Amino acid sequence: MEFVRLNFEYSNDVTVINREQFEAHMRLYEGYINKMNEIDGLLAQNSDLEEANSTYSQYRGIKRGETYALNGVILHEFYFENIGSTNNVPDDAQVRFLSSYFGSYELWQEHFVATATASRGWVILCYDPRSDHLRNISLDTHDLGNISMSIPLLVLDMYEHAYFLQYADNKAEYINNFMRNIDWNVVRDRIDSL
Repeated sequence: MEFVRLNFEYSNDVTVINREQFEAHMRLYEGYINKMNEIDGLLAQNSDLEEANSTYSQYRGIKRGETYALNGVILHEFYFENIGSTNNVPDDAQVRFLSSYFGSYELWQEHFVATATASRGWVILCYDPRSDHLRNISLDTHDLGNISMSIPLLVLDMYEHAYFLQYADNKAEYINNFMRNIDWNVVRDRIDSL
């Protein structure tokens, strides 16, 4: 299977980032697509299987790069899917759903924003089937901090590349604008798939 770029287009509904920031971010996303195709090509060649070693080997490097690049693709796709909508207010069912896990919608929002403020990589509102609980998790890198089998419901990119061209070091403004630009239709579809 070859990875291809999903068709995300900038529109006036995307208010969390401007066109310049969006296009720079798309180039980065395309880089992860290209690297996944390169990694899959190396794996198909059975590259360095006999020399695999947990301290250092070419195969270890390929496998570490695989999880980093693949999560880079997937998390960016979740992020671009859940921004940019005129439907930027959760409906009553979504508010009740979040409230049932966090006590109130406002308390979930406070926790999500605090998680974003503390994060260097990603913030993910996810469903954890092991504990039957919603969690706001923080990832410092694409492949560090994921909860196995968790299901992402809302994804925010907190790497500086996601906002620095537009916001410089004003991380709080970026987070607040994200919170006002969530596509709650996408979040509803993800919740409905649970």
